[in-house]
Amino acid sequence: MTYIAATETTIRAETRRKHSEILDAAVEVFGSKGYTNGRLADIADRAGMTHAGVLHHFGSKQELLVEVLAYCTHANDENPDEQPIPDSAEFFLDLVHTGFADEQRPDIAKAYAVLSAESVADDHPAQPFFERRYSRLRSEIAEALVRLCDQEGVTERENVEAASAAILGILSGLQAQSLLSSSTLEVGPASELAIRAIVNAVVHPGF
Repeated sequence: MTYIAATETTIRAETRRKHSEILDAAVEVFGSKGYTNGRLADIADRAGMTHAGVLHHFGSKQELLVEVLAYCTHANDENPDEQPIPDSAEFFLDLVHTGFADEQRPDIAKAYAVLSAESVADDHPAQPFFERRYSRLRSEIAEALVRLCDQEGVTERENVEAASAAILGILSGLQAQSLLSSSTLEVGPASELAIRAIVNAVVHPGF
């Protein structure tokens, strides 16, 4: 019984290792070629296994894409769909920290940026994911801004929706600039400056 249990544990560990290696390979391939042009054969080569081996773990290219998107999201957000929205100040600090985190994992940032841009194409399998993702983020940013307005006694709220979209656009745009820049572009400080300016424009309208 002990031998069987040890063997099963080893098999599970090996499966998790292979699973992780395939995801890392897929992040590299999708980040450099996109989903449409990235082939399972390329991913298999990078992972050191066969095309059939990749399909054994993930079933299909589209299933692998879903896992890659979840992997990229969770790389920066721990349990993103389960966390409550924190206090306003903490929420905006978290957004700034996301910029710093992107600089630490450029492979994740690149895959996310490429797949996000590619998903605007008709019938792209990642489109529903990014539609939900951006809609949720805009709603969370708007909620945090409203709570901040409540704390500061601000009654003018007409710019909240536009500010939410602008903050999200700043983060995405700075990420793309960083990936395309031949020199070092520090996303964290730039995003902090932009987010502070937008938040102040909502909390202190007219200044």
